[in-house]
Amino acid sequence: MSPDVRINDRQALVHHPSRKRLPTQRWQIAIPQPDKAQELSLSTGLLPLVTQVIINRDIANADEAHTYIEPESLDLPSPLDEFKDLAASVELIKEAIADEEQIAICGDYDADGMTSTALLLRALKHLGAKVDYAIPSRMKDGYGINNRIVEEFAENGVGLILTVDNGISAYEPVARAIELGLSVIITDHHDLPEKLPPADAILNPKLLSDNSPYKGLAGVGVAYILAIATAQSLAKLKGLTNPIMELFTLGTIADLAPLVGVNRRWLKRGLRALPNSQLEGIQALMQVAGIDETQKQLKPDDIGFRLGPRINAVGRIGDPQMVIELLTTDDPGIALERAMQCEGINQHRRQLCEEIEKEAISLVENTPIPWKRDRILVVVAAGWHHGVIGIVASRLVERYGVPVFIGTYEDHQSEETDTDKNKDVLPAPRMIRGSARSIDEFNVFDALNYCSDLLGKFGGHRAAGGFSFPAANLEQVKQKLSEFAHKCLEVEHLKPLVKIDAQASLGQVDYELYQQLEGLQPWGIGNSTPVFWTPNVRIIEQKAIGKTKNHLKLTLQEENSATQIKALAWRWGEYCPLPECLDIAYKLKENHWQGNTSIELELVGVKLPQGQPSNEVTADNLNNLNNLNNLNQQLQKSNVQKAVFSCNGRPYVCSKTNQELRIRNDRGHVLAVSKGDHMGLLGKSRDEAKQVDVRKPPYFQLIKLALRAIAEGK
Repeated sequence: MSPDVRINDRQALVHHPSRKRLPTQRWQIAIPQPDKAQELSLSTGLLPLVTQVIINRDIANADEAHTYIEPESLDLPSPLDEFKDLAASVELIKEAIADEEQIAICGDYDADGMTSTALLLRALKHLGAKVDYAIPSRMKDGYGINNRIVEEFAENGVGLILTVDNGISAYEPVARAIELGLSVIITDHHDLPEKLPPADAILNPKLLSDNSPYKGLAGVGVAYILAIATAQSLAKLKGLTNPIMELFTLGTIADLAPLVGVNRRWLKRGLRALPNSQLEGIQALMQVAGIDETQKQLKPDDIGFRLGPRINAVGRIGDPQMVIELLTTDDPGIALERAMQCEGINQHRRQLCEEIEKEAISLVENTPIPWKRDRILVVVAAGWHHGVIGIVASRLVERYGVPVFIGTYEDHQSEETDTDKNKDVLPAPRMIRGSARSIDEFNVFDALNYCSDLLGKFGGHRAAGGFSFPAANLEQVKQKLSEFAHKCLEVEHLKPLVKIDAQASLGQVDYELYQQLEGLQPWGIGNSTPVFWTPNVRIIEQKAIGKTKNHLKLTLQEENSATQIKALAWRWGEYCPLPECLDIAYKLKENHWQGNTSIELELVGVKLPQGQPSNEVTADNLNNLNNLNNLNQQLQKSNVQKAVFSCNGRPYVCSKTNQELRIRNDRGHVLAVSKGDHMGLLGKSRDEAKQVDVRKPPYFQLIKLALRAIAEGK
């Protein structure tokens, strides 16, 4: 670290005394299995670091590793054998097509639901069906098919309804459709309710056995299987597979579906196909997102962080019809126009998220909200857009490491409040509507169910959920959620979790390692990006970058090595400057610049090396720390071995002779230790000093730092 950078960073701290020095984290390092990793390395030809990653994914032997690396070798059972209602679903669609009966698709407003809707629209039109669609309004209807949509379908002469990415919990609307004489096929992937809807056919991977390769399908995956099976039955598969495979790929990754089983197999194909997409909408979307179309294949991050958000943003704060048009049009002009609209909406979504996140953090830290005591974080405010608060909830989980429930107020008034005849009608209660995101040890759906007597609508799964309840119930909801949290969370769980695959030296980080890891793609849920850690890494340079200086760019060097490597730390600007020596956790990234390719690190975790105390800077001792360099220079002019060091942000002066080491703090207390003695004297004078065991903390650490400072000052 250059002196100039250090001075500037300290000056910045004067203006931001509450700035954090290190992110609060807990590390979970996988148990090393060197013998097993070496054995798998010999049988696969992969580096032991890579085989350790494979072992951490519960891959036990060379045959399983081969299937994992080459998922096309997986022997798949027929979907017709796995989904018991698939054959009946195909027959219902074939009959509707033959009778020229109107088919209607009811989708959802997230990326999975919109890509599922577009996929079946394309497929059914390809097969000659008369087909239309409807997507419920996020603002007016909420999630899933409802009675209004069913009755509109019936009025418009629809004979067959297909739900996509919803419907499994819609008992009443499905029953209403059957009552009106409509046939219903439910395609969904959400958790099963106690009572299934009375549909003519239900396709849901949650109905399959746990070892089925189709178990992890998202809604778009179920729609894909239905489309392929129907096309095969009609002998009209030609020209359909590639376009809907691309939509399957887009929706599966954007929905964070587990990348295992058939998802992994089909995504490998889809990611290779996307750079040369046959769909005008995807080509236009890649253009506005700045994705290089010359890539041999896309990566999940290209979808998860670039394409997916631009689609999801429309469902959150815009009109989903825009995305359906984008993904179904064959007109390049319309495609580019819709893609540009998606881009504009996504920019607005990002702005909303940043504003809400800042307001939420301010509420948490300035109110303050006792989330450590409650073991959950509940944040509610007026004026927040409920379409994006789920994203903010995820960011707060990353920041605080605690389950987050975030909500905003909604006023539901009678539609006819301005007429005299309604003067006696009571207004509807003020409601709170929100989203929840979780940590590994906490089940959101179970937590919501625990306080279901206080809620209106709610739903979700282990990691995320949505809810609404009367605002008057807010304090009771907080109390019940905290009760539930105390049943399953310990205090040590309340830190962001960093899962680490293996220890590596920076010298092992090279292009060969990166390429072998890339062979294990696609990364995602169930197959997370590998994370390594390296101890005792020195920060040679660091600076905040970005428009708002919200990110860190660093140059790192491992202890006892001349090798340096570049690194980035996203959204870590508030921790600048980081201490000079750290243990680091990171992912590997490929960087292309001016025709050169290099491997860099993306930091996901840091902590002080074992035994090293925190160096958090506070406003009280900042001036003392700024004088350390000058004081050291003065002491080095003396013949006595002396030095200055800091511990916990406080300066210490130490001196050493052949017989004694003395350490003095800024309050005049002295620790004196004679050579070879495990007892020392602590006090302002020898007459008043008390004996202390220097083998115990904090004395042992102070002695260690003092000796190091003297050695470095020679």
